[in-house]
Amino acid sequence: MSDTGTDATERNRIAKIRIDEGSIARGNPDIEHEREVAIFDILDGNSFALEGIDQGPYRLEIAVADDRLVLSIYPEEGPETVAVHTLAMAPLKRLLKDYFLVLDSYYQAIRSGQPSRIQAIDVGRRGLHDEGSRLLQERLEGKITMDFDTARRLFTLISALHWKG
Repeated sequence: MSDTGTDATERNRIAKIRIDEGSIARGNPDIEHEREVAIFDILDGNSFALEGIDQGPYRLEIAVADDRLVLSIYPEEGPETVAVHTLAMAPLKRLLKDYFLVLDSYYQAIRSGQPSRIQAIDVGRRGLHDEGSRLLQERLEGKITMDFDTARRLFTLISALHWKG
């Protein structure tokens, strides 16, 4: 007898991620590292389910086309598309701009070695990150269900795709 909870946990997840090379803003090694860490973190633990579709685990392909975020979802192994969700980037752009400004301040504070300033900036950075995660969950509501940690990790990856450093 199988445990349906465990089966659902194994199915409702992202098992692989591919990023469209044409969608990546090329940057310095720090940016490349951020992308790699974001992908690792997502794959290390996530909860990701498509509304009304049970074909997971999934392979997620991320692209940016015509100022839209394109999430193409496939079974882990297989060429057939399960779903494609396209989100206008405009609602995320203001937030990403603010997030990048705070990140720049954060890295400057780290270089200057001011612990109190680092801590204060980090609180703001985490707040913007949480806001981006909630916005992503809201924009995908009724299409994709993911827990907050997965939304945070996905927002990190989306940020890393747009960060120019």
